[in-house]
Amino acid sequence: MPSTRATTKEHSAVRTLLRLWPYVRPVRARLLGAASVAILASCTGLVIPLVLKWMVDGPVADQDPAGVWLGALFLLLLGLGEALLFGLRRWLVARPLSHVEAEMRADLYGHLQRLPVSFHDRWASGQLLSRGTTDLMLVRMFLAFPLTFLLVNGVTILIGVIIMLLQDWTLGLVILGPAVPVIVTCVLFERRYFHVARLAQDQVGDLTTVVEESVLGIRIIKGFGRHRSQARAFRELSRTLRGTELRKARLLASIWGVIVTLPEIAIGAALVLGAVQVADGDLSAGTLVAFLSTALALRWPIDSIGFLLAISQDAASATERYFEVMDETPEDSAVSAADVGRKDSGLRFDHVVFRYPDAPSDSPPVLDRIDLHIRPGESMALVGATGSGKTTLTALVPRLHEVTSGHITLDGQDIAAMPRESLRELVAVAFEEPTLFSAGVGDNVLMGAESTAGATELERALAVAQADFVHALPQGTDTQVGEQGLSLSGGQRQRLALARAVVGQPRFLVLDDPLSALDVHTEAAVEAALREVLAETTALIVAHRPSTVLLADRVALLSEGRITAVGTHHELLRTNAEYAHLMSGSGETGEDR
Repeated sequence: MPSTRATTKEHSAVRTLLRLWPYVRPVRARLLGAASVAILASCTGLVIPLVLKWMVDGPVADQDPAGVWLGALFLLLLGLGEALLFGLRRWLVARPLSHVEAEMRADLYGHLQRLPVSFHDRWASGQLLSRGTTDLMLVRMFLAFPLTFLLVNGVTILIGVIIMLLQDWTLGLVILGPAVPVIVTCVLFERRYFHVARLAQDQVGDLTTVVEESVLGIRIIKGFGRHRSQARAFRELSRTLRGTELRKARLLASIWGVIVTLPEIAIGAALVLGAVQVADGDLSAGTLVAFLSTALALRWPIDSIGFLLAISQDAASATERYFEVMDETPEDSAVSAADVGRKDSGLRFDHVVFRYPDAPSDSPPVLDRIDLHIRPGESMALVGATGSGKTTLTALVPRLHEVTSGHITLDGQDIAAMPRESLRELVAVAFEEPTLFSAGVGDNVLMGAESTAGATELERALAVAQADFVHALPQGTDTQVGEQGLSLSGGQRQRLALARAVVGQPRFLVLDDPLSALDVHTEAAVEAALREVLAETTALIVAHRPSTVLLADRVALLSEGRITAVGTHHELLRTNAEYAHLMSGSGETGEDR
């Protein structure tokens, strides 16, 4: 499972960040305009030292108060202009960068919906959540600051150095002395910081997973008194993340120590040398003031290099994590046109073999050479012991998993050649473990129907599932059921899931032990209503109870991944010892993978 795994391979932060270009391209004009405004603001700041030179060598030296006030006015106007320009830059980038973040988040969510179930089986949900929240926030921060200011500060430093060299080239060379060690420090920092930043982001994903699982499993934690062990696990992960963040802080402190200290030493040396030149009459006081003011104006552009590089590396690792998910192949890209147009009708499994994608290549398949034909309008019960592969077989019909070999056809058409949207319009599924969403009861049920379905279809489905209890809820079918429907009982959730499966009157119905949580009386009522639905559809029903088996026209026995017997319930009771053993209640008939 891809969780905490800091990248160890060689990387290029620039190459990684360039993958953001498709999202940035629509707003490139605003970003370029913001960068131009920021450069103009920085250059405005560099004019201030020149005004100071004029004031010191002119009005101050000549004791001209009017000239001093005029210079002060120029300085005030320059300061206001610089502030207004930086404010304009902020305004220019705010809306487009929010749009970029929203587009990336929407694309990630849509892509996650298209990825196969095998992907979600491998990835922790907390890792995916952190990519859609924290990582995209880091990307937005990069686009707002480093993307602009690495350019702006670079231009500012270049222009400032040229100004200082023109004023006095010897002092300029003194200021340039730390350039080489600063560059070397930045290169070393970039290499080390990326790996630590990636490790921290992966650990945030792991921590998010623990929090999510603890919230969703709070009943289990409280029921078994495991809150202390969960708290210890959380503290351990938090402590690990804290250690990684401290490593990041130490690296950032080291680069800031070099970037801040060396230029300060150079400015001090230039001040001493400049003062000697002024005393010797080789340099005017105004020129020294202008030179030092320019050097001081470049302090923030130089000091911020470490900060901007850190954000850039955080954003590069966040971008890499984002595209790790986006690069996963979605389901529809695997569509094949093989064996389309068979003349078989109903639901047919033809030499179907299935092995989970993450299973070793030499391991036996979960399903091995499944041959089964469910005729149009027929209901087939699927019976087998725990681990025989019943749930896996039902998941192949709506293509939640892809067959390893063989074919599954619906009315003669290979499902591998059908777009998933079309396939899932034909096939409805109800799982033994129902999942409900934080929405109204009616909204949860109508998810199984077309958008045109309304109150009539909803009431019919609720009647089939014996889910009339919803009318006694505070807001009836508009009642919010809460996260995962945990505000309802297990039997209530299962009945709503069954209603969701039948509301769209599908041509093919796949039910994975849909009545396991119901009491005997409710089960009998649901079965009576369900018979009418099954008479109008082709159905595959995973069954553990004889009462559920009797809903079907025929029964298929699945044993160790193979269909070993097919017949009516009474035929198999007489002729198959394994089936009779299972139906007697002494065999294992629980949930399987």
